[in-house]
Amino acid sequence: MKLIKAIIRPNKVDDLKEAFAKIQIAGMTVTEVRGHGRQKGHTAVYRGREYEVTLLPKMQIETVVPDELVEPALQAIREAARTGEIGDGRVFICPVEQAYNIRTGEREFA
Repeated sequence: MKLIKAIIRPNKVDDLKEAFAKIQIAGMTVTEVRGHGRQKGHTAVYRGREYEVTLLPKMQIETVVPDELVEPALQAIREAARTGEIGDGRVFICPVEQAYNIRTGEREFA
């Protein structure tokens, strides 16, 4: 099993949700986050004053998938979240050793 963590633009979450549904990935956790990479933020104007916005709003999507779904999930993320511009996001893939269902106590092994 692998944990896939994707940081994407907020307006791409629904597209990614649909792409995951097509490959039978049902569960995911969505978190509002802020950050920057190469994009480095931008200048904004509020009440006539300019200020630097260095931490941009993004969405963090997390899902755990079996090893055989890692490549299809990665492809789905790339296709759903890509605009071709700086700030499209990042994907991280980490191994998952074990998982537990809190309600049933059931334990899954990687």
